Amino acid sequence: MSGATILLLPGLYNSGPGHWQSIWEQTLPNTVRVQQRSWDQPDRDDWVAGLAAAISAVNGPVVLAAHSLGCALTAWWVKRGMPGAVSATQVRGALLVAPPDVERADFPAPSFAPMPGMRFPFTCQVIASSNDPWCDMAVAEQWAKQWGAGFHKLGAKGHINGDSGLEAWQQGQDWLRQLGAGL
Repeated sequence: MSGATILLLPGLYNSGPGHWQSIWEQTLPNTVRVQQRSWDQPDRDDWVAGLAAAISAVNGPVVLAAHSLGCALTAWWVKRGMPGAVSATQVRGALLVAPPDVERADFPAPSFAPMPGMRFPFTCQVIASSNDPWCDMAVAEQWAKQWGAGFHKLGAKGHINGDSGLEAWQQGQDWLRQLGAGL
């Protein structure tokens, strides 16, 4: 499925220079970071509108590569009826990495709670770490089941971010390719 645009959906505070999303943005073809109005104080409605605008700007198929709060954003976007998509099949798949437990009392983006739990209308893979400080493995696995997603245990990689030492994260790129990114 060559030619799919990869939309990167960073989480809270955006993804820094050592983050796999930032490396992918610099090295993978047809890759675009979805920009949000506020990375520090995210509002669910604003973020859904930002994703809808990014998808509507793409002429062709899309694959989502979400990290952390970007996973919750994807779930809310689906729950809202996938605004901005030109057809039900425009989004070919989603890589949902380190979904955070938005329902925790200490979660810094409360407008994203509760996590939507419906089946997604496209193929997706959830990737979780055994020592993620923002989400217990069992919670991430339950969301994967609700979303109809494949579930992969990455091992002890923290929040699967720049501190995890993944760099270009070839295994993630392989999952992205399987979702139809056309790499």
